Amino acid sequence: MASVVSMPSPRSDIPTAQQLVERARAMIPTLKSRARQCTKDYNVPAETIAEMKAAGFFKILQPKRWGGYEMHPNVFFDVQRLLAEGCMSTGWMYGVVGCHPYELALFHDEAQKEVWGDNADMLVSSTYQPVGKVEHADGGFYLSGRWGFSTGSLHCGWVLLGSLVPPAKEGDAPDMRTFLLPRSDYQIIEGTWDTFGLQGTGSFDIVVDRAFVPDYRTHRAVDGFMCQNPGQAANDGPLYSLPWAQVFVRSVSTAAFGGARAAVNAAIKIMQDRVSTNTGKASKADPMLHAAIAKAHAQILEMELTLKATFDDLMDIANSGQPIPMEKRALYAYQSSNVVRRLANLIDEIVQLLGGRAVYMSSEIIQPWLDIHAGRAHVANDPNNRTSDVIGTMLGEAPTFTFM
Repeated sequence: MASVVSMPSPRSDIPTAQQLVERARAMIPTLKSRARQCTKDYNVPAETIAEMKAAGFFKILQPKRWGGYEMHPNVFFDVQRLLAEGCMSTGWMYGVVGCHPYELALFHDEAQKEVWGDNADMLVSSTYQPVGKVEHADGGFYLSGRWGFSTGSLHCGWVLLGSLVPPAKEGDAPDMRTFLLPRSDYQIIEGTWDTFGLQGTGSFDIVVDRAFVPDYRTHRAVDGFMCQNPGQAANDGPLYSLPWAQVFVRSVSTAAFGGARAAVNAAIKIMQDRVSTNTGKASKADPMLHAAIAKAHAQILEMELTLKATFDDLMDIANSGQPIPMEKRALYAYQSSNVVRRLANLIDEIVQLLGGRAVYMSSEIIQPWLDIHAGRAHVANDPNNRTSDVIGTMLGEAPTFTFM
């Protein structure tokens, strides 16, 4: 009689993709009600972080072996878009902090154990500016410096910091790495985030005074580019074979979809009852405003479909075990880099047609409009950094920009 092989039962604590999306959608009214306070406090409220944790949002890209869900990236980005529709600062913060479980999964397993071993809900912030001073040491490095733009840092117990490691041998190129440090090894300098948009992201400065970082708590940029990361030995699912940069660049462009959708919805509300006190013309009969709103609505959907198609394609290739062509990697990063600028231009057209209603800070369209413009400043949202690699890879040349 043949023996029966019992298959492991699926984890009952993992929600479906649809459940996660509906949880995010249900949070939109709450996030809208907290958005003004979030902006005023220069930080996402602690209660919002707790609710996002309880909903499981931070586990979407986290390995199952560390209590995560290890889901398709489109689930993550769907959740981010919806959160950003309620409050773009919250959606931006979620995108940045929520994608870090993906990068942490690429680190040596020992680093993963230090972060998640005692607390699978631990959050990690970042700032990848290569501005630190690095000294070689036995078993690792000493790191010092000051970094800006560490989104969500007050809610996190660890930080990821970018720096160039000087070559051990004269004449060699420096080695770009990300350094992982616990909260005890750095200071968060509050009061350093004073911006016209995305104020609520809490993107404060980080200061490190010659902290020792063991080698296993560093991640080499070249490993992420080559998709040959030490963490893939333990996290061997197809998800973690994607280029890390493809996940990250979308984490800083996708929140703008939610902000743009909030702006369009606000414009429609204004349009329905606005009558100019000077001309007596009703906005709901203004063909130019109709055209601007229709254009924004159509192009938002177009760019969202491109995002979904991108990661469906990347995951199909990952599941096949084949390397992702450089031409696709360059194109997808370029498409992401255009999103925020395109959305800013679309909402600009609408705001210009709303008259005095779009002057007051109390207008629902103003904060998302400012947030989208602030998002343009991120280096990953500048298409000028990407054009040469799109053309070069089309011509069969090697890329010059390795973060793709």
